[in-house]
Amino acid sequence: MNSTKNIKEFQFEDFINLLLATYNEGRKVLVVGAGRSGLIGRAFAMRLMHLGFNVYVLGDTIVPPLRANDVLVAISGSGRTRLVVTVAEAAKSVNAKVVALTTYINSPLANLADLVVEIPGRTKVSSENDYHLRQLMGIYEPLAPLGTLFELTAMVLLDALIPELMIRLGKTEEDLRRLHANIEI
Repeated sequence: MNSTKNIKEFQFEDFINLLLATYNEGRKVLVVGAGRSGLIGRAFAMRLMHLGFNVYVLGDTIVPPLRANDVLVAISGSGRTRLVVTVAEAAKSVNAKVVALTTYINSPLANLADLVVEIPGRTKVSSENDYHLRQLMGIYEPLAPLGTLFELTAMVLLDALIPELMIRLGKTEEDLRRLHANIEI
């Protein structure tokens, strides 16, 4: 299954436009996710920083307060991850914009969001545990366990945003390199 083909282009475009407005207005972007989704969020935040965004990752000690019109990028395949939903509620309470990256468009996270980017993922698990019986019954589940499909698709989507933002901001790879860490060995 090529899940990137199922991304709704208008959601992708709306996300880009919101990020560009945030950049142009000097607003903050805060990224949150738990587990593997959090790791993907960190990688995305790093690239936004390379582009010159004022970006933070929840859990770091240097996160300033969110204000009205700042942006929270909340990543949760289920849209029910307690930490992510609680942070989205807090962001809404200060009138920040919430972008939800999730598989479930009717989830608590999606219901809080100003913008939902629907990312396909594994939506159900068979109740039949026996592999051979599933094959005989024609139940062919993906080999990727748990939220892997969502996580990989989210990573590809977020990485694909970067060159598009580069073009629209007039940034080059050299511009990004200037903001890359220079103390690595």
